[in-house]
Amino acid sequence: MKALYRVGASVAALALLVTAAACSSENAVNRDDDDTSGGKGGGTYGLKIAVVTHGAAGDAFWSIVKNGVEKAGTDLGDTIQYSSDGDPQKQAQLIDAAVNQKVDGLVVSMANPDALKASVEKAVAAGIPVITINSGASRSAEFGALTHIGQDEKVAGEAVGTELKKQGIKNVVCVIHEAGNVGLEERCAAVGATLGGQIQNLQVDINNLQSSQSTIKAKLQADTAIDGVVTLGGPVANVAAAGIAEAASTAKLATFDLNAEVAKGVQDGKILFAVDQQPYLQGYMAVTMLTQYKANLNVLGGGQQVLTGPALVTKENAAQVAELAAAGTR
Repeated sequence: MKALYRVGASVAALALLVTAAACSSENAVNRDDDDTSGGKGGGTYGLKIAVVTHGAAGDAFWSIVKNGVEKAGTDLGDTIQYSSDGDPQKQAQLIDAAVNQKVDGLVVSMANPDALKASVEKAVAAGIPVITINSGASRSAEFGALTHIGQDEKVAGEAVGTELKKQGIKNVVCVIHEAGNVGLEERCAAVGATLGGQIQNLQVDINNLQSSQSTIKAKLQADTAIDGVVTLGGPVANVAAAGIAEAASTAKLATFDLNAEVAKGVQDGKILFAVDQQPYLQGYMAVTMLTQYKANLNVLGGGQQVLTGPALVTKENAAQVAELAAAGTR
């Protein structure tokens, strides 16, 4: 299989350290994981690890993260408690509940770091090791987490802006699907930094994809000078493609994050490229690193962020990736 293009030497280094396979279950995001039988696999560590994310209903991205978490639990013999809430105050409450249960380790995504600060610091003060994933990298060490696992949003956004510039695209709308998510805002800002043209942010709601499609369509009809659309999640990319078609726009589409439909869209030429941050690895490696820390005080990355992306999926490699995405492994 042709290797995917990786941006940054640290991503290539990580690829040498880990390999993983996943299976996807769409929209398993907001349900608490009460079934602990999945944590009894070949390993014998027997730790109790809580994972609390900000995943929203309708975003299958977080189902892939959850699959990675649960597979690591099975492989290592850990018990996993997965919960999620897109409301930062409720997410903080879920973290507090995990601390009160005296879990052995905690994995947290921080789309709104300020809202989670007290809860994460409470966990650290209680002696519970914390690893942050996906969002909140810039605040992770400040809150006392061991490390952060995920994509550098600035690096990824700059890669997108550079690629769009090569394609001759000059007027871009960047579609943000979660209000207040600092990571998404970082992506758009970084795209604009290297684009060399104009960029506008457009707010939509991932929990209402039909409305999101209409909003994108209306924007393109109102501003026919827009020649590029950047979405920040797979489900939004799919409705953006439909919105572009309905608006009879010639704008080109690129997206962050991957699913089977996005991979097929890249393969068919409907999407220029997709940025894959490998969410499965974010979940799998977080549980693995917490387990090794508890067992042997190991921390991967020397205190620096451990990168899982960006990896660019283009028409040249989309066929292979589409097979994996359809099987739920990407």
